[in-house]
Amino acid sequence: MDYKSKKVIGMGVVTELTGLSERQVRYYEEKGLVFPERTKGGSRKYSFHDVERLVEVATKLEDGWRIQDIKERERRLSAKQRDDLIRGQLNSAFRTFPTKK
Repeated sequence: MDYKSKKVIGMGVVTELTGLSERQVRYYEEKGLVFPERTKGGSRKYSFHDVERLVEVATKLEDGWRIQDIKERERRLSAKQRDDLIRGQLNSAFRTFPTKK
């Protein structure tokens, strides 16, 4: 695991780094856009990837995106990434070359 993936950043630092309020950060979590870990005491811990994600989400919302649009785009990208991965594995297994679309 790289250092950017470790969930070690508390809410106070996240709000300082992103410029978002605690309420905004909790709202994005509630909407399934970011997934912090919880300590035994219930405090949220975020990774650097989470911080980058929060900034990305906030920027898209400022640009007029809706939360539903963000989640739908990610769902489509995830499906494409999965398809690309499977295609790559098949190409590797059968020593074929990808076709251009």
